[in-house]
Amino acid sequence: MFSWRWLLAAVIVFGGWHQYQQRAQKPISHASGVLVQREPVQTMLDRGDSWQKGDYTIKALADFDIEARILAKELYSIGREADLSPVDLALGWGSMSDSEVLSSLTISQSNRFYYYRWEDQPPRPPAEIASHSANMHMIPASAQIEKTLKALRPGQIIHLRGKLVAVSAPDGWRWQSSLTREDTGAGACELIRVESVQVL
Repeated sequence: MFSWRWLLAAVIVFGGWHQYQQRAQKPISHASGVLVQREPVQTMLDRGDSWQKGDYTIKALADFDIEARILAKELYSIGREADLSPVDLALGWGSMSDSEVLSSLTISQSNRFYYYRWEDQPPRPPAEIASHSANMHMIPASAQIEKTLKALRPGQIIHLRGKLVAVSAPDGWRWQSSLTREDTGAGACELIRVESVQVL
């Protein structure tokens, strides 16, 4: 009988934890309208700082400042990239922060990519969708920033500051950020060393 009580208590605790996790990850909804007007700001660096993380050298390429709506979030714990970036955020600004536009798109993330699709006709020109949204790999600059990034929810409006970076390892492995918002496909994601993150 004693063991059954413990089992029941464990089930209740697990159920409560599961409900809490579901609420914590539930997307935040917004009324129609553009929520983020500002374009991302990128300033190239002639001589960027560099940092070491384990065997990896992280070199700054540009200052980066962005306000955006979180379209999707994916956590990673497996793979070499996860040593550096445990969180990917798909972010949208301009028309891609508008709930009316987003309601016509199906958005997902997988294997470090961000995907969107529509039925029949796109809600905005495809080039505009591509240039006003991106999948961004987050390299947290501190344990607290990592904790904050992992707790973010789709639908939140955030302000990120940091550096677009290139990463290298002694064996020749490299991972480099895109330096334009106009590209698509492999290599088009931003790789950001996040120095501050704020929910607006």
